[in-house]
Amino acid sequence: MIEARHLRVLRAVSRTGSYSAAARELGCTQPAVSQQMKALEKSVATPLVVRSGKGMQLSEAGRVLLKHATGILAGLSAAEEEVAAIAGLRAGRVRLVSFPTASSTLVPRSVARLRAARPGVRVSLVEAEPPESLTMLRGGECEVALAFRYPDSQGGAAFRPSPHATPREARAEAALEAAASAAANDWSDLVVRPLLDDPLVGVVPEGHPLADRDADRPVELAELSGEQWIAGCPQCRGHLVELCADAGFEPRIDFATDDYPAVVGLVAAGLGVAVLPGLALESVRHTGVVAVPVRAAIGGPARRQVVALTLPDLAEVPAVALMLDQLEAAAAPH
Repeated sequence: MIEARHLRVLRAVSRTGSYSAAARELGCTQPAVSQQMKALEKSVATPLVVRSGKGMQLSEAGRVLLKHATGILAGLSAAEEEVAAIAGLRAGRVRLVSFPTASSTLVPRSVARLRAARPGVRVSLVEAEPPESLTMLRGGECEVALAFRYPDSQGGAAFRPSPHATPREARAEAALEAAASAAANDWSDLVVRPLLDDPLVGVVPEGHPLADRDADRPVELAELSGEQWIAGCPQCRGHLVELCADAGFEPRIDFATDDYPAVVGLVAAGLGVAVLPGLALESVRHTGVVAVPVRAAIGGPARRQVVALTLPDLAEVPAVALMLDQLEAAAAPH
């Protein structure tokens, strides 16, 4: 008989590539992982893992079982949450995955509201950017994922291969980039709760010639074509390149960092300019910089769409539905 705990072990082994690493991830011992894998292989009467010089990989049978295990574990998670919620939300759990700027703004407000309303519901948080967060949601590792996408993005247009890549490596990089872009923007199998449109704002040093611009006179991106740039996460970086291409230039990106305080610090030091989501500036000190409105060459003000995502089955779980409601309420003032 195949047990859920065996499927969780199989998933961890596939993800980590070894029994010892899977044990660390699951919080148990390596012999325990080995024992459960042997029990699972005995249940299906065929090997599920293959050892090679590169570590441990799933056999063909293992890959097939893992494919089905993903849906099974997600369904079990939904069943567990529904049963726990029968007592009227006196118990329950919501595992939340969020990108960093939402973690410091929307998440604290929404979780505080939920805890005040239902103190018995436990909420945990892990940070991940899309598309990784969507993979975690579909794999049953969370109930709610906060994500974003750029409605005006063409997806993949901003890809640049590594400078020293061979043609074959460049093609492989391009394929991976295209797959990641498609995964990040394909939400057709998920329940989507729109939260807010997050405007993108320009960040320039104090004293910059464009620092006095306001909503009546937004900065056109073409006016920044001669600047050095500081870019953010890969998805944001790609969108920046697209926006600049629409404005008729390719940005000179001298610095790239996912750390928004670092972006602001670099701008304050006069090392470049940046375009950041409004949420990013809510939790970062603005010392030495000025935020100015920017307008894209196509489509008016630049923005990103911030949403909460869950699976259709999980959307019916009371604790998950409450979390979605609180996230929407926390985003309402924006």
